Amino acid sequence: MPNGLPAPVLELSADEARRVILRAQGFLGADSRRGGVTAMLRRLAAVQLDTISVLARSHELVAYARLGSVGRAKVERAYWHDPALAFEYWCHAACVLPIDDWPLYAFRRRAYRERRFRWHEVPPTIDKVLEQVRSEGPLTTTDLGGAKNGGPWWDWSDVKIAVEFLLDIGEVVCTRRVGWRRVYDVAERVVPSALLGQELTDTECVVRLARVAGIALGVATRADLVDFLRLRGAHTAMLDQALLDGTAGLVPVRVAGWAGGRDGRATAAGPNAWADPAALETAPRGRHRTTPLSPFDSLVWDRARTERVFGFTHRLEAYVPKEKRVHGYFTMPVLAGGRLIGRVDPARDGSTFVARQVGFEPVTGRAAGAVRAGSVEAMAEALWEAAAWVGCDDVRVERVGASDLAAPLEAALRRAPTGLV
Repeated sequence: MPNGLPAPVLELSADEARRVILRAQGFLGADSRRGGVTAMLRRLAAVQLDTISVLARSHELVAYARLGSVGRAKVERAYWHDPALAFEYWCHAACVLPIDDWPLYAFRRRAYRERRFRWHEVPPTIDKVLEQVRSEGPLTTTDLGGAKNGGPWWDWSDVKIAVEFLLDIGEVVCTRRVGWRRVYDVAERVVPSALLGQELTDTECVVRLARVAGIALGVATRADLVDFLRLRGAHTAMLDQALLDGTAGLVPVRVAGWAGGRDGRATAAGPNAWADPAALETAPRGRHRTTPLSPFDSLVWDRARTERVFGFTHRLEAYVPKEKRVHGYFTMPVLAGGRLIGRVDPARDGSTFVARQVGFEPVTGRAAGAVRAGSVEAMAEALWEAAAWVGCDDVRVERVGASDLAAPLEAALRRAPTGLV
């Protein structure tokens, strides 16, 4: 400002921030759903991959949650297309990323190259593997000679270690899969030359990715941005500077009820979050999606953020011993009316969608009865629509956490939405 004083920090209520986040993530209003899966990927900037497949794989569930009953084959084509519209790399985790963002991950490719180690020592045969991909590719690990030595999943063969490290450093790229197996090719064949030729510094990468992550999240704390991009050490310092000097293109905001300060402790004044300025220009309006969410969906993948934004505690229990699980193997939070109303642990039995366990969030206050009734109807809608999407023509609920809601949920399920069954 001309007088040298800092610009005033915009105040947002927790509800205002939540609605901005929902619109940015594609769950509020029709505009964010236009353009199909390809446009959705550009808006989200990263779609996490995971090997678990219950109703469908997580990257398919992410598209379904926002777009409804989009064909699963269409989802796959949008992610793994020829020519490449996306590539796989490390962001929040292993993710599908828009191909236009290839240059922005140069900082991470350089970091891997300098370490020459990730989960395994890089074998001396790496140059031979690269030459094989260059001369014979595109190839899967099976084509290259095998992924494992025959032991546990982490007992990778030298070929697998080499080709994965080549992916880490950007010599090879995965832009499509066959039967969930990565198909590797050399970067110069699949990454557009205009992108391949861009050489960004680490600072330029982090600054631009901070903007990308901020737009995808809508409103985010520093910790949210660090988690989205999985930044460490010097790269977090670059993020801090980009937020402070404005080069990240995000504006400081103060969200009521959110902890503030760089270390997460509340402060008396000043920003406790950062926002995409375009997302603040108009109030979020429109129809909310009612849908179950993959636990790896970017709306909920950060557990601390999920608790802060939605007051919802969620933990993935797939790797917890069965007898110690509280909510189930692949528990999916259920979104309705812009809130997380409960959760479902899904399965399939032939053409029947099975809800092995359904939980509802506790509700208090004078309108608790009406809210609980609305949650039951929304849960039934979410279960039926998801069932229809995966080709099921019946829904069976095995257990409801709130026993007094079991009969109302069964009654709501019998009133199947028109056109879904």
